Amino acid sequence: MSSVVSRGSSPRPQGRVTGPLRAPCEVLAYRRIGAYHSLTFVAPDMAERAAPGQFVTLAVDGNGTLLRRPFSIYAVSRHGPWAGTIEIIFDVGGPGTRWMSTLGKHDVVDLVGPLGRPFPVPQQQVGCLLVGGGYGAAPLLYLAQRLQQVNLRVDMILGAATQDRLFNAIEAKRLATTALFTTEDGSFGTQGRVTDVMERALDSGAVGAIYACGPMPMLRAVSEVAKHHRIAVQVAVEEAMACGVGVCMTCVIPYRREGQIVNVRSCVEGPVLNGRRIRWDLIGPQPTREIAVGEQPQEQAEE
Repeated sequence: MSSVVSRGSSPRPQGRVTGPLRAPCEVLAYRRIGAYHSLTFVAPDMAERAAPGQFVTLAVDGNGTLLRRPFSIYAVSRHGPWAGTIEIIFDVGGPGTRWMSTLGKHDVVDLVGPLGRPFPVPQQQVGCLLVGGGYGAAPLLYLAQRLQQVNLRVDMILGAATQDRLFNAIEAKRLATTALFTTEDGSFGTQGRVTDVMERALDSGAVGAIYACGPMPMLRAVSEVAKHHRIAVQVAVEEAMACGVGVCMTCVIPYRREGQIVNVRSCVEGPVLNGRRIRWDLIGPQPTREIAVGEQPQEQAEE
């Protein structure tokens, strides 16, 4: 076994009394959920502090795996026979996640968490629409449970390229009052994208908050629909994170704050951000042009 994984029980975590912890955490279970992979870790102190929308980072093994890998928290167990666990969902896309798919029960992996800003819970009795793309739906299922605990209505829209890439549609149906599904190839639900059915979900007029997690183009489209309807929207952004603790500044997002455009760190000020304040047009490669002295970037209306 390498330095980032071993066999045996998990020692007590090292860390502060509050905030994120670092701990060697034992794998309780590995399983497949459709096209995706799940790992459940024994992490009682992290589980006690975790909230929907937060994430953990893992030290992984293999070539080109120096940096830790961030993963949204899918499920937390604080009670019962498997109390004190955190579950994450991942897709195999490189050497790090390929190594993770080989882990088994009793392997011990170095985790840091919970990290980041969680989804805020509405203070008023409003309906909540949760929109997920691919396995970006994982933290939304965790959020749905939290919203139900405070007696808020939950409706869901899940989308993916194909039926096998939808994440846990059965669980979404169980948790939500209504659940709509879209696939780009039409293999399940409505053919198209999540925004193609959002209007149907918003027709009732009962939705007062929208939450979204998934690919960045989807988050932009959902935020634009929310802006059009003047509905609050919180999105969990997907940005590459080198450190996960706000030091390296590699995961910054252009964001409107107090009338100015600032760079906020996805790992600290996010990953959950107000989608209507993100300057989506400034994310990614920008065309080169001359800017006159004193010229201000085009601004979008704040919520």
